Amino acid sequence: MDGNGVSVEGATHKQVVDLIRAGEKELVLAVLSVPAQEADGLEGGDEVQITYDYSDKQAVPISIPTYKHVEQHSERFVVYNVYMSGRQLCSKRYREFAILHQNLKREFSNFNFPKLPGKWPFSLSEQQLDARRRGLEEYLERVCSVRVVGESDIMQEFLSESDENYNGVTDVELRIALPDKTTISVRVRKNSTTDQVYQALVMKVGMDSIMASYFALFEVINHSFVRKLVPNEFPHKLYVQNYTSAVPGTCLALRKWLFSFQEEELLRDNPLALHYCFHQALEDVKKGFIKTEDKSYQLQKLAEQRKMATYLSLLRTCKGYNEVAFPHCSCDSRRKGHVITAISIHHFKLHACTEDGTLENQVIAFEWAEMQRWDTDEEGMAFCFEYARGEKKPRWVKIFTPYFNYMHECFERVFCELKWRKQVEEETSDKDNKNCSNNEYLPPLETQQKGWRHLGGEIATS
Repeated sequence: MDGNGVSVEGATHKQVVDLIRAGEKELVLAVLSVPAQEADGLEGGDEVQITYDYSDKQAVPISIPTYKHVEQHSERFVVYNVYMSGRQLCSKRYREFAILHQNLKREFSNFNFPKLPGKWPFSLSEQQLDARRRGLEEYLERVCSVRVVGESDIMQEFLSESDENYNGVTDVELRIALPDKTTISVRVRKNSTTDQVYQALVMKVGMDSIMASYFALFEVINHSFVRKLVPNEFPHKLYVQNYTSAVPGTCLALRKWLFSFQEEELLRDNPLALHYCFHQALEDVKKGFIKTEDKSYQLQKLAEQRKMATYLSLLRTCKGYNEVAFPHCSCDSRRKGHVITAISIHHFKLHACTEDGTLENQVIAFEWAEMQRWDTDEEGMAFCFEYARGEKKPRWVKIFTPYFNYMHECFERVFCELKWRKQVEEETSDKDNKNCSNNEYLPPLETQQKGWRHLGGEIATS
């Protein structure tokens, strides 16, 4: 069976849910037809009983540490503050818990739900309120630990702050992991976009404008892959959607957003940028993203001596540095098997692998000058690109991945950085030309060799 163009055969429930979420508002399912003679043998009926797997459990760090007395619209009541991994998600009245309980029982009718703390018609003492708080906390812990229930739309909606905010404010605190494994909290509006949250982080950390342009906010998908957030995304919603994450306490992370080595060299005089680049590099080496091979011992000594600039200079000569590798997925150029795509400033690679991600020998590397056009197929959840080699006719390739938007943004970023580099080379060439006499004048670099310029996602040779 396929979901959003990716085979989900043998996948866990969470993997399927992550795939659906990555497609944002789009969900494409492969429908399997059944021959008429087989269909006749299937049980009929007006209603289809959906079967859920309640055995798939998860550890969910959800709690209700406090409650609060609220007066709103001349009504006094108590709200219970729900937290996940130490961060507040929402505040809910008892009656909202009761509605949640009924909605869950209606959706998962064959599941044995725990009981809610009983309703009491009279005012409760502080001791009774605290007992109710503990009971509601235990209820959420037990219910959310069942993956199919905890990740249901009903529970997701409940854990989102309602339009009627009982705290009187719509500010939330977001915890963000930094490259050096520390975390920092920023207070923003609940509906703040990625750009707004990032600006708050830039000010809190103390990044200057140059450094800020080389870093970005990412979502930690798992231990081996992160996804750059798009500008109009809402980071606070990710808190609700991610019960567990690779980074303790948060699914948001600040990371370097850069492919070009030359551009990174400009950051070596910025102590904070150097510090972050160094620690991110250490982690990437530890996870095997960067292959140090015979330089391993030398790099280890430089790291121990905290010679960060020298360490990074040597590491840039290693395979995998400043490269983004995507999870394996299907591709229309392969009849069988999947591909692992990798994007770097040097090239765009398709590494053949089996459908379970086991690497095979075939690797196709595309030079950036071979790229003609690229785009996304929202309906098919795919990234498409057209390339041309030599005198051959240009050809389109389609890669089916839930991260097609991120792949497109990587392409855009690479070409922007290549354009920056070309401009610097041309400026350097112009300065050198001014120092020459008229007889010694050299033509600009652009006319010396056939190059390219970026035109709204297309490459035009010059």
